[in-house]
Amino acid sequence: MSEILVAAVNASFSHTNIAVRSISFYCQKKLNVQDDFINFDEWTINQQPLEILRGILTHKPKIIMFSTYIWNIQMIEILVRNLRAFDSNLIIGLGGPEVSFNPQQIFSKLSEADFICQGEGEETVFEVAQCFQNHLNHQKKLTNDESKAESTCKYDFLKSLQKIKGLYLNFSELQNISNPVFFTGARELICDLQNLVFPYPKITESDSKIYYYESSRGCPFSCAYCMSSLDRRVRFMPLDRVFKDLQFFLDNNVKLVKFVDRTYNLDDERYIAIWDYILNHHNGKTMFHFEIEAEYLSQNALDFLQKVPSGVMQFEIGVQSSNPKTLESVSRSPEIKKLAQNVKQIPKTIHCHLDLIAGLPYEDLQSFGKSFDFVMSLHPDEMQLGFLKVLYGTKMKEIASQNDYRWMKTAPYEILSTPELSFGDVCFLKDLEVVLDAFYNSKNFEKCMFYIEEKYGFWNFFCEITEISQKQNLFSTAKSPKFWYEFLADYSNQKNDKILYELLRFDFVKTGKKGGFPDWYIHHYDKNKHRLALEQNGGVSNSRIDFAYSEYEEFEINPLLPIKNNIDKTASQELGFIFQKTKILFFYENKFNDKKSQQIIIE
Repeated sequence: MSEILVAAVNASFSHTNIAVRSISFYCQKKLNVQDDFINFDEWTINQQPLEILRGILTHKPKIIMFSTYIWNIQMIEILVRNLRAFDSNLIIGLGGPEVSFNPQQIFSKLSEADFICQGEGEETVFEVAQCFQNHLNHQKKLTNDESKAESTCKYDFLKSLQKIKGLYLNFSELQNISNPVFFTGARELICDLQNLVFPYPKITESDSKIYYYESSRGCPFSCAYCMSSLDRRVRFMPLDRVFKDLQFFLDNNVKLVKFVDRTYNLDDERYIAIWDYILNHHNGKTMFHFEIEAEYLSQNALDFLQKVPSGVMQFEIGVQSSNPKTLESVSRSPEIKKLAQNVKQIPKTIHCHLDLIAGLPYEDLQSFGKSFDFVMSLHPDEMQLGFLKVLYGTKMKEIASQNDYRWMKTAPYEILSTPELSFGDVCFLKDLEVVLDAFYNSKNFEKCMFYIEEKYGFWNFFCEITEISQKQNLFSTAKSPKFWYEFLADYSNQKNDKILYELLRFDFVKTGKKGGFPDWYIHHYDKNKHRLALEQNGGVSNSRIDFAYSEYEEFEINPLLPIKNNIDKTASQELGFIFQKTKILFFYENKFNDKKSQQIIIE
């Protein structure tokens, strides 16, 4: 049970909500109270509303506050309406980016909510909780009866909140109120982040969740589509506190820590110091995720990254577009060449995830195709094709409203069309995203992808695959990797592309035993040659296991050569490959020995 419950509805079970934790522990510390007065709990959007309602009501809260985002607001609307139907005296608050900048619209469609907390929540919720604590004490004195004190008049309490900054109060149910929404005024930002409480006091060994962490707040940039541009005053957590917090994650062998700093690499000396601490104290298990503006990486930072081994760091880098006019229109850095130079210097030991946004100003399909090929030329470990969201409070909302943009009027507010992209174009890019994930981001077709870049060009290839798939109505249901292997085999046959087919066979075998070979696959196998290859490369210690975790195959080319080295530049045909029969023994990593996945040329 908790008098005040701060509730999160996450996107999935693996996620943690840093906001509800930070607010709850901050309030407990400042009020010197236990979790039976204010606490948090979490659910996911994948749960049934009744299941979440049951969990909430188990706490028996008098005040409940929800952390809202574009991906959970619809579920929260359902919960708020049903909570109000259950208990008319329950005080319901909302906070988070989804409600901070459009309170009038929120209250008009969700009149059951009593107040909205704007911006940073720690100090505002603390004052709300303090006010409620005083209110309860006052009621107890008046009634001298604790049971009666619990049934306080919520409107008296809401009126008492008018002195607290950072709140929108909903008085719509009161009569004779000319303006039912009352704003208490903006609150100053928290300047000293040292005052924040570490949001993860304990972690269980079996906990495989993603832990979000902030070492700074605010962003100095003004990207038109991003809500972080509304908070441009950057504040940093003291380094000694950051090191202490990181050591806690390392000591507890957390699998993934994601820094939520909107732009991590702002202060060269500071962010390299954090990396250096991680590298010097790493436990061999924890991965740290950072959002990076690659064009601002210093040479010192790039030099430091050369010594980072695999499994320590991963980067998310927003490119968004390579069109200079587009970048200027949304106040993004135009330093595309510098970005490319820096990304190329990031070692392959660091997983890099690069982003594009479809639907930005001045970007039609042709321009977007150039941006697409630009990003793919950097060979990211993953390329995310995102779609512009027209969010309340952003400059993009103003741009879209003044121009011929169409977008969803409910979360997630994604574009439907722009002056440059028709609705059909947007749908085409949505389908292209599916094939991008299937062929590139899946890592199932790595050799094929390098060849396709050289032979066909990424944008041309993915456009052609998308068109074929649309004609065959393939996007109506999800498709397995098995399907896409067969699809690409058929494509290679239609193109009479023997090289692509051979590389596809290699990619198929490389990913592991499949329990049999599909019809499209031509298997050049000889058990005696397989046994001989095993004997020549470590011996056959256990015949059943060694055969089960290895494969023998023959190819018309040498797929282990780099693609460019595999091409005969003197050949008359375009990208003529050197056809050279190659026999390869595949070893698959397994628990029975220390062999790692590898491929060995037999002859």
